[in-house]
Amino acid sequence: MSALHKLRARIPAGLRGLRPAATRRLTRAHTLAPEKQAALYVHWPFCEKRCSYCNFNKYIPRNVDELRMRDCLIQETKTLIQLSQVQRITSVFFGGGTPSMASPLTIDNILDTISQCAHLAEGTEITLEANPTSAEASRLAEFQRAGVNRLSIGIQSLNDADLKLLGRNHTAADALRTLEEAKRLFPGHTSVDLIFGLPGQTVTSWVQSLQRLLSMCDDHVSLYQLTLERGTSLFKQVYQGYLPMPDGDVVAEMYECAQHILQDTGFRQYEVSNFARNGALSAHNLSYWQGNQYIGIGPGAHGRFVLSGDGKRHREARIQTLEPDIWMKEVLAFGHGTRKRTALSELDRLEEVLVLGLRMDVGISHQHWLQIAPTFSLWKVFGESDEVKELQEQGLLLLDDRGLRCSRKGLAVLDTLLLTLLSQLEQAWAEKEETSSGT
Repeated sequence: MSALHKLRARIPAGLRGLRPAATRRLTRAHTLAPEKQAALYVHWPFCEKRCSYCNFNKYIPRNVDELRMRDCLIQETKTLIQLSQVQRITSVFFGGGTPSMASPLTIDNILDTISQCAHLAEGTEITLEANPTSAEASRLAEFQRAGVNRLSIGIQSLNDADLKLLGRNHTAADALRTLEEAKRLFPGHTSVDLIFGLPGQTVTSWVQSLQRLLSMCDDHVSLYQLTLERGTSLFKQVYQGYLPMPDGDVVAEMYECAQHILQDTGFRQYEVSNFARNGALSAHNLSYWQGNQYIGIGPGAHGRFVLSGDGKRHREARIQTLEPDIWMKEVLAFGHGTRKRTALSELDRLEEVLVLGLRMDVGISHQHWLQIAPTFSLWKVFGESDEVKELQEQGLLLLDDRGLRCSRKGLAVLDTLLLTLLSQLEQAWAEKEETSSGT
């Protein structure tokens, strides 16, 4: 397994009446040390059905004991905020699974708990992932009253044949109805997901689908290349020869066309897969890419934060127990369902900053890098490398007074660049350690 794949395996998911979000204890944002604030992710693991391409941690239950699930999410939220001792939650993201299947009451209760445990500043971004079939107009309005102020809609395609192939249980018409209602309720704060590189898809059909979406979408678009995951039905169909996949050059052309079309429509590509206009960047996802702390709540959720009160000041990577029933038993017994804790070394953190930070158009600033390794600058690591200089000469990478970042052309081949950059980082780190030990 390559260093990049190893790193990716370590990285990164009694009911009562609703009250208006304004009754929560909101405060104005104020400056805090990085370890005193964190984003918070809540994982709702249940779906109505499993899509043909998806290998996420999700379950298709006959019945969901929502009251028990909600109580456990609330308890784990209390416990992990207390363990981290963060004072401010910078964003909240309800992901899944299909969190729009949860009751708006559950979302309301969790947000109440967060605001009781830490400062939830006025205007904090609170995102809910929504599936068009579980997000009818009246339900979206209830989520808004519960405190959600941003919606991420899994449209995936506007072609009914593609949706059927992907195992989605909505039609293009369903998706567009949901999108229109979301734009009415969350103007400027509605994101849509779209997948490209589908079996049988051509550049022409992809461009037509994207242009149709852009004629009616809001200010944020996420584009994802289809990845065939082992264990999924789509993987099986493709590898048994039943479905033809477009070749790599065609998929690369799809991505390049999308970059140009979105730019011409006023969107900024601020991350490999994410485009925004009118300043509608996702604050929550920026927390991940900038290497900030985040707390993961729910079955299979991941987190990165400094554990306070144990006499140590290192950041931990935490993974919660995958299976919902086992996770709930652990939460009821111990207050949380953390299955795995890994202390992150300085090198671990630099590797994560490199892999995640270069996904952004602004890349990694010198100041950010030096916050982790004050005596190990970007110039020292990459400035004299012949391989890195070659990437710069090819117009793929920039290292200057602003920091390290990819060109637009470089973003399209980021995985290839990272193989070189991670190898150079590891080599420079080994030389630093040898010098420090005097050998």
